[in-house]
Amino acid sequence: MKRSTNSDASMETQNPTHQGTGAVQMRIKNTNSHHDRLSQTKSMILTDVGKVTEPISRHRRNHSQHVLKDIIPPLEQLMVEKEGYLQKAKIADGGKKLRKNWSTSWIVLSNQKIEFYKESKQQALSNMKTGHKPESVDLCGAHIEWTKEKSSRKNVFQITTASGNEFLLQSDIDFIILDWFQAIKNTIDRMPKNPSCPSRKLELFQIQRSSSTELLNHYDSDIKEQKPEHRKSLMFRLHHSASDTSDKNRVKSRLKKFITRRPSLKTLQEKGLIKDQIFGSHLHTVCECENSTVPWFVKQCIEAVEKRGLDVDGIYRVSGNLATIQKLRFIVNQEEKLNLDDSQWEDIHVVTGALKMFFRELPEPLFPYSFFEQFVEAIKKPDNNARIETIKYLVQKLPPPNRDTMKVLFGHLTRVVAGASKNLMSTQSLGIVFGPTLLRAENEAGNMAIHMVYQNQIAELMLSKYSEIFGSGED
Repeated sequence: MKRSTNSDASMETQNPTHQGTGAVQMRIKNTNSHHDRLSQTKSMILTDVGKVTEPISRHRRNHSQHVLKDIIPPLEQLMVEKEGYLQKAKIADGGKKLRKNWSTSWIVLSNQKIEFYKESKQQALSNMKTGHKPESVDLCGAHIEWTKEKSSRKNVFQITTASGNEFLLQSDIDFIILDWFQAIKNTIDRMPKNPSCPSRKLELFQIQRSSSTELLNHYDSDIKEQKPEHRKSLMFRLHHSASDTSDKNRVKSRLKKFITRRPSLKTLQEKGLIKDQIFGSHLHTVCECENSTVPWFVKQCIEAVEKRGLDVDGIYRVSGNLATIQKLRFIVNQEEKLNLDDSQWEDIHVVTGALKMFFRELPEPLFPYSFFEQFVEAIKKPDNNARIETIKYLVQKLPPPNRDTMKVLFGHLTRVVAGASKNLMSTQSLGIVFGPTLLRAENEAGNMAIHMVYQNQIAELMLSKYSEIFGSGED
C-alpha cells in the first residue's frame, strides 16, 4: 500500500501541469452544464493564444441577430466635412409652410447629414449632455438650389429634404457661401438616390432586430400622431421608396385638383366673400352697386374741395402725402364710413390726390377707349364751332355713368378756374393735370407725345365751353 501511494505521489510530482489543466477544464465543464440554457457568453475556451472562439447560440433571437449582421452591412461612420457659422431659416416642416425666421447657427456637415447648433460645437456638446439635441437634417434624397424668390437677402440657397423640410442658408461673404453650397452639393451627389441610405438602413435594422414590441410601438405611436397624409407618406417611404418622377406627378395632380375645385371670382362675389372695390373697378360697376350714375366718392371729394379748397394755391396741381392718400383709398375700398371733414384729411391736397387716383385707376378711362379717336378727330377740326358741336354730340352718345360723371367733374373744375386769382389754376393748368388722366388711347405706343397734346386741348375746350357742351342745367 505504501509503495502504491508513493508511486501515485511520484506521478503527481512528475505531471503537475497536466493535472492542473484537467481540473480547470472539469470546473468549466461543470459550470457550463449548470448554466447552459441561461447563457452561452461565458463558455469560451482559449484554444490559441490571443484568439477567442465565439459560442454558437441556441437562442432564436441571437441567431436572428447573427443572420441580420450578415445581411445588412455596417453603417458608415459619420465624418465631419465642414463646420462654421451661417444664417439659417426653416421655412417648411414636413411640407407645412413655416414663417421665415432668420437666426445664426453653427452648422456641422458630415458625410450623411447636417446638424444645426445654436452655438459653437464645443458649447453645443456640453448642452447635449443636458438633453439639448441639435436639429438634424438627413441629406439622403435632398435637393439643393440657389433661390432669389424666397428671400430679399443675397447669397441664399435652399435645401429641400425627402421628408418635405425646407431650409434657407445665407452668408453675406461670397466665397464662404459658395464653399458651403459646393460642399453640401457634393455630399448629396455622393449619396444614393433611394431610401437605401444609411439612415434608412438604421430604421429598418432597428425594426427587424427588435423582438420586443417597444420599438414597434414607438414607431406606431409616431405614425398615429401625424396627420393622415403625413402618415401615408411615412409608410410609403418605409416600404416603397417613391422616385423623384412619381413625387413630381403627385404634386402636379394635387395642384390640378386644387385649381379645378377653387371657386370662381363670381361665386365668391355672389357669396359676399369678395366685394367690389371702389378704386380699380369699372365706372359702370361702381355706379350699378350704388344705384346711381355718379360715384358717391367723387361727389364727396368735390364737396370737400369746394367747401375748403377753392382758394388753396395749386389745388389739383400740388401732390398730397402718398401714404395718407393710400390710407384714404383703403378706407374707401373697405366700405368704412368716410368723413372727409375729419382732422386726418385736413390737407386738401390728400383729397384731390385721392380723386385723381380714382380716375387714374379706372380700368377704362372716363372717356372710353372706343371714343378716343373720335374726340381726337373732333379737336383737329379747324373751325371752332365745328369742334364744339362734334364734342357735344360725342358727349351725348357716352354711357350714362360716363356722361353724368364727366358733367359733374368738369362743372366742378369750372368753379376751380373761377377762383384762379387765388388758387392760380387756369384752364390750361387743369387741362394739363386732367387731360392724360381722363382721356388716353388703349395702345399708346409711338404716339404718346402727340396724344398728350390732343388730350390737353380736349380738356381745355370742355372747360372753357362747358355751358355749350353740357348745357346750363344743374350738375
